[in-house]
Amino acid sequence: MAERGRLVAGARAYGLIAGMWIRSTMAYRASFAMTTFGSFAATFFDFVAIMLMFSRVRALGGWTLPEVAFLYGLSAISFGLADLVIGSMDRLGRRLRDGTLDALLVRPAPILAQVAADRFALRRLGRVTQGSLVLGWALTRLDVDWSVGRLLLMPVALLAGCGIFCAVFVAGAAFQFVAQDAAEVQNAFTYGGTTLLQYPPTVFGRELVRGVTFVLPLAFVNWLPASYILGRPYPLDLPGWVAWTTPLVAAGCCALAGLAWRAGLRSYRSTGS
Repeated sequence: MAERGRLVAGARAYGLIAGMWIRSTMAYRASFAMTTFGSFAATFFDFVAIMLMFSRVRALGGWTLPEVAFLYGLSAISFGLADLVIGSMDRLGRRLRDGTLDALLVRPAPILAQVAADRFALRRLGRVTQGSLVLGWALTRLDVDWSVGRLLLMPVALLAGCGIFCAVFVAGAAFQFVAQDAAEVQNAFTYGGTTLLQYPPTVFGRELVRGVTFVLPLAFVNWLPASYILGRPYPLDLPGWVAWTTPLVAAGCCALAGLAWRAGLRSYRSTGS
């Protein structure tokens, strides 16, 4: 019951803080529209780079442009949702250095919820919108035998992928309690991870594919679900049903990230520690 109470309190605090930042943002609607479009345009150029590659080749690692666009869309939406919900975690290192985390510690609200909702940026919807458009385009170009299982796996993969990226954000923030200036290390696994997943696993070495499957399970965001939906064999010869373990992997990642966060918070001794 105590754990449930903390979750409810955290969700309430997150909603109040995020709502405050949304109201602040919408007070300047022209600025919001421009920054959202800027986010959309900046991420769109990532897919433009992929399209330029396919202007010279017909397939990349055996994957066609619509198939790569399908990978891109799954990754972009999952990461975009996580970045929207909890992307402010990468600001923790700055709070540790300037001591402003201490102000959050005295408030009657969970620290994780306060840090995650801090400076909630609704403009990040631009990335989600752009990924959704690419995914929609890919679906119109792919010839997929849509069974009930494949249809159900789509939303499951998107939500579980978001959970995996959220776990990476939290784990990276927990590491900053030790390093105190590790925002770029965290970005290597968050922003770098989604860039990696935009390309098919067949273009990478088997050791890297093993690493993002069994060590840092980013492959469960889109590589494994996409392989199942598109009827493609996975490079590590895993059975197709492994794609359905994505929610379990996401739950495990979130649990481990939560433990890391608690350990990091317990080690904090105010600024300079």
